[in-house]
Amino acid sequence: MSNINVDSKNMKLEVLVIPVSDVDRSKHFYETLGWRLDADFVTDKDFRVVQLTPSGSECSIIIGTGITSAVPGSVQGLHLIVYDIEATRAELVSSGIDVGEVFHDVGGIFHRAGTEGRATGPDPERRDYASFASFSDPDGNGWLLQEVKTRAPGR
Repeated sequence: MSNINVDSKNMKLEVLVIPVSDVDRSKHFYETLGWRLDADFVTDKDFRVVQLTPSGSECSIIIGTGITSAVPGSVQGLHLIVYDIEATRAELVSSGIDVGEVFHDVGGIFHRAGTEGRATGPDPERRDYASFASFSDPDGNGWLLQEVKTRAPGR
């Protein structure tokens, strides 16, 4: 294998493609979250690209038509980092978003897939990276809020 002449430290996650069944419904949902609409391009009835960015994020999502073969609702475990999980959850709920209760993992490390091992409420010690709340977009793509007040070194 040859060496690749690329500075891997400059790789940045820029966009995630999220498969949806109804672009306008999903666009409205993500705008309800307070996400910025960056682009909405339509070239024909079979190709549309909508880019939205969460507030404070450098990474965006793209939804649309003709952009992925993934099944709508098949993306799970997407994390949105928030400073105050309870306040963020309350704000989203007041905007009409169905957000589950705040939880932490019984093992205290990281949440598991599904709902196994969830304990109600934030992490008892309020450790960073240990409290979560979940919600889904209209197609069932799964998102998690994760509370981080002080980022780990190097992040």
